[in-house]
Amino acid sequence: MSTLLQEIEAQISGLKTGVARQNVGTVREIGDGVAKIEGLSGAMLNEMLDFGDGIVGLALNLEETEVGAIILGDYTAIKEGQEVRTTGKLLQVPVGKPLLGRVVNALGQPLDGKGPIDTPTFYPVEKIAPGIIKRKPVTQPVQTGIMAVDAMIPIGRGQRELIIGDRSTGKTTIGVDTIISQARLNRAAEALKDASHRPLYSIYVAVGQKQSNVARVIAVLEAAGAMPYTIIVSASASDSATNQYLAPFSGCAMGEWFMDNAMDALIIYDDLSKHAVAYRQVSLVLKRPSGREAYPGDVFYLHSRLLERSARVSEKFGNGSLTGLPIIETQAGDVSAYIPTNVISITDGQIYLETDLFYQGIRPAISVGLSVSRVGSAAQNKAMKQVAGRVKLELAQYRELAAFAQFGSDLDAKTQAQLERGKRIVEVFKQPQYNPMAVEVQAAVLWTVQNSLMDDVAVDKIKDFQAKLTEYLTTRKTAVMDKIRAEKAFSDALAAELKAAVTEFKQTYR
Repeated sequence: MSTLLQEIEAQISGLKTGVARQNVGTVREIGDGVAKIEGLSGAMLNEMLDFGDGIVGLALNLEETEVGAIILGDYTAIKEGQEVRTTGKLLQVPVGKPLLGRVVNALGQPLDGKGPIDTPTFYPVEKIAPGIIKRKPVTQPVQTGIMAVDAMIPIGRGQRELIIGDRSTGKTTIGVDTIISQARLNRAAEALKDASHRPLYSIYVAVGQKQSNVARVIAVLEAAGAMPYTIIVSASASDSATNQYLAPFSGCAMGEWFMDNAMDALIIYDDLSKHAVAYRQVSLVLKRPSGREAYPGDVFYLHSRLLERSARVSEKFGNGSLTGLPIIETQAGDVSAYIPTNVISITDGQIYLETDLFYQGIRPAISVGLSVSRVGSAAQNKAMKQVAGRVKLELAQYRELAAFAQFGSDLDAKTQAQLERGKRIVEVFKQPQYNPMAVEVQAAVLWTVQNSLMDDVAVDKIKDFQAKLTEYLTTRKTAVMDKIRAEKAFSDALAAELKAAVTEFKQTYR
C-alpha cells in the first residue's frame, strides 16, 4: 500500500503547474479548401495551423477580424465552430538524398508505395532567394544531350531557361531528355570513378498534369535508368488547387538542399501556366482582389520569387547550383500573353518551340530565331563554341533565303550552296526523343557539317550518314573522341585527325 502512496506522491510532486499561452480560434466558414477563422490574433503569414486529427492549414490572408487559410489535404472533415490552433512553424518539406528515386506529393509524402522516406532534414517551402553577394558567375554547362540546344541555346548550371510553346510541341520532352542525359553522365563518371565530375541531380515537378502523363514520364526515366538521380514531385490535375500551388515551391526547397551542400541540381517546373491558374483559383476563393485576366495582382511575384531561388552560389555559401527549367504553355503561339511575358522577363533566356516546325517533322521544333540563351554560352565548352557560332548564323541565313527561294527559280551558285548547306544543318539537328547525345559526338558531327564533308551526301541520306558516322567514331575512333572530350577545343592537329577519320569513313559509306 505504501508503495502506491509513494507513487502517487511522486507523481503529484512531479506535476508542473504553469500557464502556457496558446493561440486558439474557431472556424467561421469552410468551403472549396479554404477556411475563414475568427480569433487567431497571433497567426503569421505562411504559418501552419492545426485543425486537429492531423489536418493542417496554411495562413495566407491576415485580415482585421479573421484569418483566411488554405487546407492541405482533405478539408471535408472540418466543421464550422471547430477549434484551430497556431503552431508557430512555417510549412516545411523533407529534403536530402533519401528522396532520390521517389515520387512524392506537394508535402514530400511518398506516392509510390515504396514505404516512408527516412530523412531527418526539413527545409521551409518558402525561402528568400540568395542575394547578389552570395552568387557567382555561371561557368559550368548543363549538357541537355539535344544538339540544337547544346550548340545554339546552351544552358549553364545556375541558369533559368524557359521552355515555351503551344501544347504538344515537345516541351516536356526537352526536360526529360536533359534528365536522361545528366543521369548517363553521372553513371559514366561513377563507372570511371571520375572525381572531377560534379553529378547533377534532377527534380521534376508536375503541376496540373494528367496522372497518365506523369506515369509515362516516370516509365521513360525508369527505362533510361535515370530514376536513381531524380525526385518527382507530383500535384496532378485531380489534386486540390492548394497542392498545385505549393508543389513548385516544395520541389525548389528540395533542390536548395543540394545547392547548400556543394552539389548541383536541376529543377523542371511542368508547367507554370497551370501553376498560375491554381494560384488564381486559391486567390479568388480567398476573395483577394483580381487584376488582369482575373489573376491576382501578385502573380508576377509568385513566379519571380520561385525562379529567383535558382542560382549558382560561391564556396562560402555552399558552392552548389540550382538550374531552373520552367515550362510555359502558350495559346496559338501568343508569346505576348500575360503569364508568358511575365516568365520571359524573369528568366535568362527561352527555348521557343513552334507548332509549324513540329508538323513539318523538324523535331525538336526549336525556333532558332526566337530562342536565346543570355548566360549559357559562357558555360559552353570551347569545341562546341568553335563549331556552333557559325552554325547558328548559317541556319538563320538559310531560313531567310528559303523564304525568298520559294518565289524565284533561278538562283546563283552561292545562294544555292547556302540553301543546300542549310538543308543539311536542319537535318542534322533533327533528333528522336529520349535519345540524348554525348557532347563530343555533337561537336564532331557539327564540325563535319561545317567543313563541307557532308555537302556531297544527299539530304534524305543525312540522318543515316550521321548515325553510321557516330557509330564509326564511337567504336573505331575512340582515341579521337577522347581527345575532343579531354581537350574541349579543336586544335589544328585534332581537326586534321578528325578530318582523316571522317574521310576514311566516307570511303566505306554506302
